[in-house]
Amino acid sequence: MEDSTIHIYNVRVDEVKSKLKGHQKRVTGLAFSTNLNILVSSGADAQLCIWSIDTWEKRKSVAIQIPTGKSPTGDTRVQFHSNQTRLLVVHETQLAIYDAAKMERIHQWVPQDAISAPISYAAYSCNSQLIYATFSDGNIGVFDADNLRLRCRIAPSAYNGSQTAHPLVVATHPLDPNQLAVGLTDGSVKVIEPAESEKKWGTSPPVDNGVINGRTTSSSTTSNHTPDQLQR
Repeated sequence: MEDSTIHIYNVRVDEVKSKLKGHQKRVTGLAFSTNLNILVSSGADAQLCIWSIDTWEKRKSVAIQIPTGKSPTGDTRVQFHSNQTRLLVVHETQLAIYDAAKMERIHQWVPQDAISAPISYAAYSCNSQLIYATFSDGNIGVFDADNLRLRCRIAPSAYNGSQTAHPLVVATHPLDPNQLAVGLTDGSVKVIEPAESEKKWGTSPPVDNGVINGRTTSSSTTSNHTPDQLQR
């Protein structure tokens, strides 16, 4: 909520069961782990809060480690790996992987070199082997989920004819780990997959995927398409 609280809502009886207070600024991300019996919340205060889903008591609060010289302001988002233990934390200054059982950071990647713009969004692929991150300059990074190694960069020219629009959000295909959809600031949606000759994103060492190597399968400038239309 904008008032920095989290409401646990019981839809069966149409009432708020609990109100969780732990953040100093608005809450911008939520992720459940049924394996660990926790809810992780993230906020614009660059804090992660861990809540017991049995008692709704706060177990722990952790500040994400902002790179030197960068501002801690901005939205922080969280998503669990399919193993329900590793946690992806996304801030405009970094991607980070945490061991949620201990809330210890395992890996961190910060924008650099060819991809130095702030991060706008990131998400796991359907099999949790890749992480797709979008940037405010239009670039898209494809990372190994295990270690945040950059596999390849998808240049804006590979999917977007506009020089001003950039992705604000990314969604990954529920069955194909190499297909993703991005929503742009101009209202359009682009569905992207590797070239037919490649089948998957990147190799080692990292490579750039520009117009030749990246392929846009479909696009839309409206928001009234069904999910099936967006995915293929």
